[in-house]
Amino acid sequence: MARKSKSRDAPTVIHGKRADLKEIKNKMIRSKLYRDQAKARNTEEHKMRHERAKMESMDPSLKEERLANNVPDTLDSKRVFDESIDAEKEGTDEFDNYFSNDKMPKILLTTSKGARKEAYELKEELLDILPNSEFIKRGSKFSLKEIAKFCNNRAYTDIVVINEDKKLVNGITFIHLPEGPTMTFSLTSLRMPKQISGHGRSTNHIPELILNNFSTSMGVTVGRLFQSLFPKLPEFVGRQAVTLHNQRDYIFFRRHRYIFKNKDRVGLQELGPQFTLKLRKFQKGIYEEVEWEHKSGMDKEKRKFFL
Repeated sequence: MARKSKSRDAPTVIHGKRADLKEIKNKMIRSKLYRDQAKARNTEEHKMRHERAKMESMDPSLKEERLANNVPDTLDSKRVFDESIDAEKEGTDEFDNYFSNDKMPKILLTTSKGARKEAYELKEELLDILPNSEFIKRGSKFSLKEIAKFCNNRAYTDIVVINEDKKLVNGITFIHLPEGPTMTFSLTSLRMPKQISGHGRSTNHIPELILNNFSTSMGVTVGRLFQSLFPKLPEFVGRQAVTLHNQRDYIFFRRHRYIFKNKDRVGLQELGPQFTLKLRKFQKGIYEEVEWEHKSGMDKEKRKFFL
């Protein structure tokens, strides 16, 4: 049995005849030839990388040119934006009343009916994160529309509802007042500060809000929802930042405290909590017309993103 050629795509030679590995019926021979081919390819590639590194060390421009011409494709670079929702332009949507004046947000925080321990633990964290917020325990007799009417009569700007199922927090609903919209998010990967190694303690300062990658018309609307929960003038002296990072329609929530160590370095300490949000439903008004809803079939198109 002759050994195969060193060429990457050269056919295997068996008993003086060329043959494709798929045509070899003996499993042991086929496996050995496959290993030989893989070893030869690795040896050749290693030699090529070594020679390329030697040339690039002598001429750095070669490396710059190679990197510029070999940008890998990713889901993010191939993303297809969904513009089926014709959200209004910034400054003319449901949040215009908040952004067009100096009104401070006033937030009522509550839970779904019959909430348990985990919802109340998250409630304490959200009270610490959202300035000018207060908690009212959810009664079993009142619907959210009735609660919204109560809040409108008392100058609240937003309602935040922690949703719980089977003793676990599984979502958050945001209602912007006085007339909506309502946005429902699923919540996963919840980690409280005590579960984060080396976490810090927050202060009473208004945090900075950082929004990343809210690019589509729907994404801009979702970003303005989060902006409306925080006063427009953060207290930078507190060195606290709340980050909402959108990646492939998953919104990652993080909170940090930072300090400038020198001109080029910034130290970060996570405060917590951590969780991930995904928009499930967008409704005009207060639990009224459904403008957009996430459906299971939407996940089949891996390159299409809505935020």
